[in-house]
Amino acid sequence: MKVNIKSFDVAMEVKQKGVELEVRSPDGNNFHGDCYVTMTGLVWCLGKTSKAQGTKIKWEELMEICGSKEKLKAALKAAKST
Repeated sequence: MKVNIKSFDVAMEVKQKGVELEVRSPDGNNFHGDCYVTMTGLVWCLGKTSKAQGTKIKWEELMEICGSKEKLKAALKAAKST
């Protein structure tokens, strides 16, 4: 994937507004969505979904999912089956 920072609204630490990352295909032609990194967690916005309508995950939840390779595999398997 090709990931670009769309806006850099941070001082030294990530604030409430966060950092917006634009996610595109490796060749840069296809737009997949935006990922917002904030002090409370991440927000994934598939396609042109607004930040308010995006899928939110708290840092604690992300740490739990990514806590081990087995947990991450199980979470990805569950996501792909729906």
